Amino acid sequence: MTKLIKGVKLRLYPNKQQQAQLWQMFGNDRRVWNLMLDMAKQRYQNNPSSHFVNEYGMNYLLKQLKQEYPYLKDSDATSFLVVNHNLVQAFKMLFKHRGGYPRFKSRHAAKQSYTGRSVCTVIAKRRMKLPKLGSIRTSKTSQAVNGKIKRYTVSYGPTGRYYLSLQVETVAPEALPKTGKTVGLDVGIADLAISSDGEKFGTFNAKWLEKQATKWQSKYSRRKYQATVAVCQWNHNHKDVKMDLNDYQNWQRAQKQKARYQQRIANQRQDYLHKLTTALVKKYDVIVIEDLKAKNLQKNHHLAKAIANASWYQFRTMLEYKCDWYGKQLITVNPNYTSQICSTCGYHSGKKPLEIREWTCPNCHEHHIRDWNAAKNILAKGLDKLEKPKNLAKAK
Repeated sequence: MTKLIKGVKLRLYPNKQQQAQLWQMFGNDRRVWNLMLDMAKQRYQNNPSSHFVNEYGMNYLLKQLKQEYPYLKDSDATSFLVVNHNLVQAFKMLFKHRGGYPRFKSRHAAKQSYTGRSVCTVIAKRRMKLPKLGSIRTSKTSQAVNGKIKRYTVSYGPTGRYYLSLQVETVAPEALPKTGKTVGLDVGIADLAISSDGEKFGTFNAKWLEKQATKWQSKYSRRKYQATVAVCQWNHNHKDVKMDLNDYQNWQRAQKQKARYQQRIANQRQDYLHKLTTALVKKYDVIVIEDLKAKNLQKNHHLAKAIANASWYQFRTMLEYKCDWYGKQLITVNPNYTSQICSTCGYHSGKKPLEIREWTCPNCHEHHIRDWNAAKNILAKGLDKLEKPKNLAKAK
């Protein structure tokens, strides 16, 4: 039986004592990160030619840190190993010029988390046993029962809620029955995808939630600005007692409300994409899509928001792993000229503005709907790509 690793996210409901423990553990991980980063920074400043302390060296220093800061013993010891690993990876990205210099972590950040590799087990339908925390109430644990938990992450988000993310090794699901059908998908903005069969799949729409999120984003920005001005004025007029921005709670309440609306939008969008991709994988054996670079396309400021809302990258990612799970095939093709070539005769009619949604081929006089024509060309490219390896094998 083949095995795979999948992610499971649960909601946590810690009691007051466990909440205090969690914040201590968040702070301990943050403390280790900042200490190791400061050590690396000071080491380089004192001797620029010195060798970088590797992951093994950082792990060796943990014993001394626990003696110097006894409260670090309140955390899961494996979480510090993960901190050191992440810091080393950040420096490797820096040395490869693929990232900036690692930053110090703040206790005022909206999101706090820690990751451990210790054993955590499911003890009931809505209960899990975590290192140092003991039994803690969760949402339904059915997805984590029949698997081996490799790693866990406890996080506190800007919505004020606690979550547990699990990396579970489990048996791969059974392959879905073959249908013998193939399809090409052209992703768009007005519709998320248009199939070569002429079927349209609309984009996710949550206008009321987006309106509320925008309203609370405005409130949050205004309240934070007002609090900043008030802090500056107070500190200027009172030299003996200083105030901090976090002493004002009004903007923090607006931040939490804004985050909750944004989270609801993200959850509903993800649910919509899951249902759509699962239906496609069940219906078709071969799915052909464009190899689009969504990040590059978002540089167009007129279309950036619409592209982000369509979630092309997430749509493709879900199709990839679901095809892999259920024994179906996903093929990616070059998107060049798919909307310009006639799917009937293959005539290249030249570049067309986005406003032109329908056109007639000057060669064969076939009338085309732009997106449907592109989906047919994408399918043809994918089937050619599928046939080439077979032809090469016959030639050999």
